Amino acid sequence: MGRKKTEDAGPSAKSKAGSKDAPKKEKISVSAMLASMDEKPDKPKKVSSTNKSKAKSAPKASTYTDGIDLPPSDDEDDLSEEEKQQNNASKRSSQQQRPDLKSLDVPLADKELKKREKKDLLAAHAAEQAKKEALKDDHDAFTVVIGSRASVLDGEDGADANVKDITIENFSVSARGKELLKNASVRISHGKRYGLVGPNGMGKSTLLKLLAWRKIPVPKNIDVLLVEQEVVGDDKTALEAVVSANDELVKIRLEVASLQNAISVEGSVDKDDNDEEDDTGEKLAELYEKLQLMGSDAAEAQASKILAGLGFTKDMQGRPTKSFSGGWRMRISLARALFVQPTLLLLDEPTNHLDLRAVLWLEEYLCRWKKTLVVVSHDRDFLNTVCSEIIHLHDLKLHFYRGNFDDFESGYEQRRKEMNKKYEIYDKQLRAARRSGSRAQQDKVKDRAKFVASKEASKSKGKGKVDEDDAPPEAPQKWRDYSVEFHFPEPTELTPPLLQLIEVSFSYPNREDFKLSNVDVGIDMGTRVAIVGPNGAGKSTLLNLLAGDLVPSEGEVRRSQKLRIGRYSQHFVDLLTMDETPVQYLLRLHPEQEGLSKQEAVRAKLGKFGLPSHNHLTPIVKLSGGQKARVVFTSISMSKPHILLLDEPTNHLDMQSIDALADALDEFTGGVVLVSHDSRLISRVCDDEERSLIWVVEDGTVKTFPGTFDEYKEDLLREIKAEVDD
Repeated sequence: MGRKKTEDAGPSAKSKAGSKDAPKKEKISVSAMLASMDEKPDKPKKVSSTNKSKAKSAPKASTYTDGIDLPPSDDEDDLSEEEKQQNNASKRSSQQQRPDLKSLDVPLADKELKKREKKDLLAAHAAEQAKKEALKDDHDAFTVVIGSRASVLDGEDGADANVKDITIENFSVSARGKELLKNASVRISHGKRYGLVGPNGMGKSTLLKLLAWRKIPVPKNIDVLLVEQEVVGDDKTALEAVVSANDELVKIRLEVASLQNAISVEGSVDKDDNDEEDDTGEKLAELYEKLQLMGSDAAEAQASKILAGLGFTKDMQGRPTKSFSGGWRMRISLARALFVQPTLLLLDEPTNHLDLRAVLWLEEYLCRWKKTLVVVSHDRDFLNTVCSEIIHLHDLKLHFYRGNFDDFESGYEQRRKEMNKKYEIYDKQLRAARRSGSRAQQDKVKDRAKFVASKEASKSKGKGKVDEDDAPPEAPQKWRDYSVEFHFPEPTELTPPLLQLIEVSFSYPNREDFKLSNVDVGIDMGTRVAIVGPNGAGKSTLLNLLAGDLVPSEGEVRRSQKLRIGRYSQHFVDLLTMDETPVQYLLRLHPEQEGLSKQEAVRAKLGKFGLPSHNHLTPIVKLSGGQKARVVFTSISMSKPHILLLDEPTNHLDMQSIDALADALDEFTGGVVLVSHDSRLISRVCDDEERSLIWVVEDGTVKTFPGTFDEYKEDLLREIKAEVDD
């Protein structure tokens, strides 16, 4: 680490203007192959008169900076779409050719390049539209049956205006013929904060949508808000977009402005209609009183406080929403929901677009939430801090547990043991009845089991009898656990240092407000690094420099010649080939498979990473975010990396997969560099103080925190609690 130079390090990658080192021919690494998938083309570099003969058509190679979720201008390089394209074009033209990416040796005229660029843009647009169509929500695709009644769309007509609880007994949900919930029951009590958990693809997000759409009956007096889509980008500032979420406040303010304008006009004309003026004055007084009750005077201050907590500087709050990327517009949507304070707030993975500090702020803010909250999250620490009850979607049912996620795990294990014990007794009795050959004896065992189940159901409901619409009792079933296993093969030993940045500086073209300076870091086998800092400070940029996807403006990069890097980007979806199946994709990247059937070898690896077998031959465009993540992790594992560079790897993973990833990283003997908002994963990865480092990226520098991650987190929490309490 540091500046130590050894003969085992690869050739210097010192940045020099006009460097034209010829790339060596070698097997393309997984990061390079991922980088070549489906990149949005940038404008080609203009060829000068002195090097026209050497012009080459660049392959579609990602630098991993396209689409990275960065804030606008003063933080890093998240600009409007037009500015992004200009900067990406300048950036690409200044980069050296990566040694593991091939380019065509055929000179092309600017006109031909423009034609190709236009064709690629059209193809990319078509692919994006196809993806949207394939994943589009359709209200009519869901069927909800409640007891013997069909679902209503607008809630209970006869609901008491004071009712704030939601209770639905014995309802079933299916989507395009697939059962998601069967004879389930739910009770959402006012003022409680629920965490909705369960494996991906089981119907958690669907349940939130059905509540928001009121396909699952919700009393009419309960206003429901699901934070699902990013705010539409327009000329409104971020602050205005948040305040305008309160429709009633905006409406009354407009009425006041209109009446004030009318009084001003009447006064200038000097009319004698005193009665009309009195009416206007009375109306204004009423409206002023309403505004006061709504806290109008403090509205902007409250909206600003929420935006600041989610990472918006004062300057960013005054920028038009159209200048923000999708990730930042999602934050604005979240801020709007927190500002409006609906009776029932539904959040689906709210931490996915946040940095660690914003996650900790949101935890503190929601702990003070007085109304009802249902949140889907795979972040254990977040659920432990925020939630007072857990709803577990398991085996087509909703199971309720009091307490936070740790309490749920204890209760879950106890319930699993009880269920399996009942099943073992039932199974033993049924086997004995079958051996007797008596059909009547078998029916007797089944009927008794159903009677016991019915009695327990009645007892749990506190009733002496079962309702007509209640689900028929079922015999005990074996508890079906969902499990997944990640594994990264043990890498071959390399002599250190494996990877070093020595006095490296980097800045983006035309971005004077952003620069990383004097970065001096290194990674060896066994090193564990967590990169922390606010979004836009340069965490992803640092990863790109380590991966070789960006070339330093100054300084030196040293890599071992045989180093293989496994790269996971939070924008990996854009790097996959959407029309291929996972098997086709992996066989193309990794054709060197052993065994009688290469396809079966690949499918076995996909299965280990938790991708269901029926998805192995499904076009990638139809896979969910979590399923695509499994394809990428499988590819990384097949590349046998020495170092893993992981940028927000938990965003599309469920709880079991995050645990499996943490276990795999524990066993991995190579180096790991992690950017994540999941504090539990960071704690797991950086639990060994002797080999763990916390790199803080802030104010254009990369510094090592003098302590553990838990100490860093405690420092942040002290600051945040003071802000929220203020």
